[in-house]
Amino acid sequence: MDKDPRELLDRTAAHAAEFLAGLATRPVSPGADLGRLRETLGRSLPEDGVDDVRVIDELVRDTADGLLGSAGGRFFGWVIGGGVPAALAADWLTATWDQNAAMYACGPAVAVIEEVTGEWLKELLGLPGEASFGFTTGAQAAHLTALAAARHKLLADRGWDVERRGLAGAPVVRVLTSGRQHASVERAVRLLGLGTDQLRSVGSGADGRIDLAALERELAATDAPTVVCLQAGEINTGLFDPFGEACALAAARGAWVHVDGAFGLWANVGARHRHLLDGVDRADSWTADGHKWLNVPFDSGFVFVRHPSAHRDALSTRASYLVHAADTASGTGVTPARDQLDWNPEWSRRARAVPVYAAVRALGRRGIAEMVDRCVDHARRLVAGIGELPGVEVLARPVINQGLVRFLAADGDHDAHTDRVIDRVQRDGVAWFGGTTWNGMRAMRISAVNWRTDAHAVDLAIGAVARSLTADPLTAVTDHANLGVHRRSAASRPGKP
Repeated sequence: MDKDPRELLDRTAAHAAEFLAGLATRPVSPGADLGRLRETLGRSLPEDGVDDVRVIDELVRDTADGLLGSAGGRFFGWVIGGGVPAALAADWLTATWDQNAAMYACGPAVAVIEEVTGEWLKELLGLPGEASFGFTTGAQAAHLTALAAARHKLLADRGWDVERRGLAGAPVVRVLTSGRQHASVERAVRLLGLGTDQLRSVGSGADGRIDLAALERELAATDAPTVVCLQAGEINTGLFDPFGEACALAAARGAWVHVDGAFGLWANVGARHRHLLDGVDRADSWTADGHKWLNVPFDSGFVFVRHPSAHRDALSTRASYLVHAADTASGTGVTPARDQLDWNPEWSRRARAVPVYAAVRALGRRGIAEMVDRCVDHARRLVAGIGELPGVEVLARPVINQGLVRFLAADGDHDAHTDRVIDRVQRDGVAWFGGTTWNGMRAMRISAVNWRTDAHAVDLAIGAVARSLTADPLTAVTDHANLGVHRRSAASRPGKP
């Protein structure tokens, strides 16, 4: 007889609640090193099972000092959001329901939730109503999907069925960028067999955006099938390419325009930053992430394609044992349900639209716009505050939520000094920033995208950088208690036997 799961789930919920409550005061950096984590977690394979409650208690205990505080409001490294409450709760239900979100027949309710949520997202992000959509693990899979649709249409327009004939002997598809594209675009090009040799930079202007004159020359140089990749929120500076002008140039030459809007497309939700996306709706495909600025749990990415037939023809699949919605609706006069596997590169997957549905309902358009605006304000305060510290050079002030600074060394080795300061900040544990290379210089990247970030968190982060500029890296120890930041001792962790 199965055990009543309520004790286990109640205890797990208590652990989760304690973790969330501690985000405001726990150090952001992990306290355990690799060796300690391997020693703690590296048990022998069990021959006999362990009690469920003990498994969860010990899992919480053994991972407590090995978790990065990226869900909290003092994390400013990569573009990582935290789960807003409704999305987190809905994600728990998603796992509980355990629906395979591959087809309507596998889970009718979650299929309709995806259908509804995709339409909401197009409206929120200002994308064409006729566009198709898919829910993916993140922008990487979304790029793969969008560029597969682009490859399909560009080659079909030239009489080549790439899904049947493959790429051998096909016209070569080139991909034009500003040279500042995210590495996930490069990997999508590799996985699709287009080859990185066909990934060509036309360069960027003095403002960091794609060089329109160079783009026009490159488009005119050949009639080869072409994808133009633009950015809505460049990963280091948050810059937005000139969408209207670039889309017009591409359309005149029959090129496909793809927009990487992993976090930048969310600027379209509110009026304050919408001007940055003028003309973005003229593109052919777009990607965005939910686990960034919408602040839903990982994994959550979105792809949108202006040409639904190209999207579906590139991704859809059929098998005799499946129950396809279009087949069951035939002759009924009812619009067929939407089978999710026709629009993303996965088959079996979790119902990842459910947390998005919950987040959008809980926040509404105004709530999402306010969250975006708050993060932009926090990013600007961070860059301004850190930039006022001695020996700091601001390289890029935020267009939206991304900024860059570097730290100047007396010996002139600014790159090494910048990396040392970043390391000190991370080990300090009060805030977390990461490094990057921009225009040949090492820099500290500042990203504000978490709904939990507030003015106090920004003040603490600026203070952490100030301490790290003056501290001896071998002897500095932050008095975390005076800052309201505490590490838990092993003995105080829940579930300690």
